[in-house]
Amino acid sequence: MLDVFQSHTQNLFDPNSTYLLACSGGMDSMCLANLLLKAGVLFEIAHVNFQLRGAESEGDREFVQNWSESNQIPFHLNLARTEALANDKGISIQMAAREIRYQFFEEVRSERNLAGILLAHHQDDQIETIFLNLLRGTGIEGIYGMAEQKGWLIRPLLGFSRAEIEAFMIENRLEWREDHTNSKDEYKRNNLRINGLPVIYGLEPDARKNLLTSFNRLKETGRAFQGLFELWKEEAIRQEDSFQALPYTAIRGQAGISTLLYFWLRPFGFNSDQAQAIADALHQPKSGIVFKSRGHLLYFDRSELILAEEPHPFVPISLEIGDSGFKLPEAGYTISCLPYPTELDRNPSHAQLDASRLNFPLEVRTWQEGDRFVPLGMNAAKKVSDFLIDIKMPLAKKQSVKVLVSGGEIAWVIGLRIADWVKCTPATQRILYFKKC
Repeated sequence: MLDVFQSHTQNLFDPNSTYLLACSGGMDSMCLANLLLKAGVLFEIAHVNFQLRGAESEGDREFVQNWSESNQIPFHLNLARTEALANDKGISIQMAAREIRYQFFEEVRSERNLAGILLAHHQDDQIETIFLNLLRGTGIEGIYGMAEQKGWLIRPLLGFSRAEIEAFMIENRLEWREDHTNSKDEYKRNNLRINGLPVIYGLEPDARKNLLTSFNRLKETGRAFQGLFELWKEEAIRQEDSFQALPYTAIRGQAGISTLLYFWLRPFGFNSDQAQAIADALHQPKSGIVFKSRGHLLYFDRSELILAEEPHPFVPISLEIGDSGFKLPEAGYTISCLPYPTELDRNPSHAQLDASRLNFPLEVRTWQEGDRFVPLGMNAAKKVSDFLIDIKMPLAKKQSVKVLVSGGEIAWVIGLRIADWVKCTPATQRILYFKKC
């Protein structure tokens, strides 16, 4: 096993670096500790005493510490208050233990400037993890299982079975500690290992080998899909300012619509059930349908799906005479008072208003349902909502539109159109000039 281990890990370890081994004292981690020692890999040991099994936990600590000292390996210990953390956070003992150990390992790695955290997961752990993912309900990524290397985490034993590890330990007369809770089937993983998987392995002579082969093939299929998905996303999804747009024509008719939607929307907090509901709604899309995640909204617009950040509540701004500007989340504006006539600014993002028609203080606020104004050049009032429809304002942008109000009347739909009643005329003497900056 040592020769195979060295061959398998020659590209995994830097001979000039030191690593941190997470060591419980059990068969798997002691196997990895001895392999590292025999292979000449530099490492230190981190052990967590979860203080859940009384004298047995203390015996594990003593065993690992003695082994480390006898082999001149630096030893790091965490005496964890596992039950207290679980109670404080309202989580299970297993979740608390996981949080404690990974936080401790990373703290030691960072403080000691070590090259990675070595974990002793093996093939059987991998199979158990994948089946547990399937039982919970998973997509193709749940079939991937644990990665051999992800960030600082390194799993050098994923290529070996539990049987191979045990044979190596017995053949070399190496010692380890047995955790009596591993033989109890009250935990889901233990139950699967003790009762479930032996039944599956008994169905076919090469069941275990075939499962690993199938999982690897599915993993490759997933990688192929990911590459094709990225190409599709690049071609289909348009990025505009603060939102993304996906035309209905680019998604309808595609195979696996809900999967494409899920992989697009997942980074923004949407789940697979929402992706399926969005796919179903695409059969007869209706403008105005909105799906929500934490922090983002997905709108059904006239001809496309629009993904945007959920707008934050906007606190109205009061403007007094002499104020030099104001800032919106979307942009800032300078304010200057100028004599008229002056050079006409036709930029729709700016506004030149007859100062004599304005009543201070002015108010900048988000537009509301029922708001009306008379757009420049028109005689009749129009709802702001209808005006935004007329100019084909995307739903994602409508939520962020602000208005400038004077004496209860809208003087400017900011960045879009001034009201006719504040336009400059031959009688205008001074203007209030709003310029986007």
